[in-house]
Amino acid sequence: MTGLARTSADLDPRRRRILYRCWHRGIREMDLVFGSFAEAEIAALSDVELDEFELIMGEDDHDLHAWITGAQALPADRDTPLFARVAAYKPDFSPVTEESLAEKLGSTK
Repeated sequence: MTGLARTSADLDPRRRRILYRCWHRGIREMDLVFGSFAEAEIAALSDVELDEFELIMGEDDHDLHAWITGAQALPADRDTPLFARVAAYKPDFSPVTEESLAEKLGSTK
């Protein structure tokens, strides 16, 4: 299990690698944005979207953070529907407890 709620067992190797990279960016804020987005969306992204997503992920974390928070203007080449989806994604910042994790995973004690 890579993230908190999604297993990578049913994903092809490329999607597994992307999911892992999303949770291991270097800046925790970007881990949360990209990791949460990937958990929710990775299985449904087309190959073209995966290509673009990997290009976005290749950007510097500080630049990504500035673009997503609006601290800097988004470059024209990154002003795409996929980037807008990533930037609009709101990760769940609720504290993780045993109870909240069990609820999220649908398991009981």
